[in-house]
Amino acid sequence: MLAQVTNELLSGFWVTIEIFLLTLVFSLPLGLVVCFGTMSRFAPLRCLSRGFVWVIRGTPLMLQLIVIFYGPGLLFGLPSGDRFWSVIIAFSINYACYFSEIYRGGIESIPQGQYEAGQVLGMTKQQIFFKVIFLQVVKRIIAPMSNEIITLVKDTSLARIIGVYELIYVGQSFIRKGLIYPLFCTGIFYLVFSGLLTLLLGRLEKKLGYFKG
Repeated sequence: MLAQVTNELLSGFWVTIEIFLLTLVFSLPLGLVVCFGTMSRFAPLRCLSRGFVWVIRGTPLMLQLIVIFYGPGLLFGLPSGDRFWSVIIAFSINYACYFSEIYRGGIESIPQGQYEAGQVLGMTKQQIFFKVIFLQVVKRIIAPMSNEIITLVKDTSLARIIGVYELIYVGQSFIRKGLIYPLFCTGIFYLVFSGLLTLLLGRLEKKLGYFKG
């Protein structure tokens, strides 16, 4: 029985890792796009982007997940989408909005004089951003980004709401068989995964330490 429990937990954990990695792959660049929208000088785009971020950040991720999976069928009579990819879409949109605000705070924290100095040197806006500003922004946002990334590890458990076979879903399924310890074992998986990410992100923050001051 122990071998079966271990194998099933590992299978669920692999799905959890897939959700985590795919969410980051899509949400990190999407968050930058949303950030540029919220900072745009074009008022309609700025208002639309900020309104979208306000709605996503102000409603539960669980609700967004349910709407994305069941919404097309209930509203338009379309067949329900794939459960796994509904999770990825919901998570990516949600975290992109949170990341966009972190990006915006980091970009706006850079002194305006650095932009002006780049212009004096004849650099384009793109050159100023990627050669002067970008790494400084990364240094300033790495701590809050780390916080959100660790939160994402735990939020993957919400995928079970629409029947995705992730780690908590697997652990919970053993309760029907009269076993509780597999559910507690899921906590060990999360702790180890979160601990490794904390170490990795901490090392990245130290590598960027030369931007201090």
